[in-house]
Amino acid sequence: PDGVEGHPADRYARYPVEQARLLANYGIEGDRKGGHPERQLNIMSAETLDQLAAEGCDTSPGALGEQIIIRGVDVDRLPPGARLRLGTEAVVEVIKPRTGCNRFEHIQGVSPVLLAGRMGIMARVISGGPIQVGDSVMPLAEV
Repeated sequence: PDGVEGHPADRYARYPVEQARLLANYGIEGDRKGGHPERQLNIMSAETLDQLAAEGCDTSPGALGEQIIIRGVDVDRLPPGARLRLGTEAVVEVIKPRTGCNRFEHIQGVSPVLLAGRMGIMARVISGGPIQVGDSVMPLAEV
């Protein structure tokens, strides 16, 4: 969002919030990088973050580039087209698994190849709405 350094050299431009609004076909309201059809959201599972922390990765909020963390659903196993309801209104759809890039390797100091299958998913927002920490996450039928 405005007022946050857009592309810091040593970390992702992320910061934790208690609530946000998802916008259909965009991503998180206020996200300057929103609207990209292939990567509106980066979603990771809390359980995976716990594992990666035990392996020495920096898993402080946003350190892996994640924008949304959910617990109780292994997003790494969701196929493209799978949908999740976040909270009472928002629906997101899996586009593809996240694979990482050179920037990820520079920030984390580990090749994304070593974390393949555990980096979360890229998703798009089908239906917008408010979300907040502690909201329910419900898998929906694939399209």
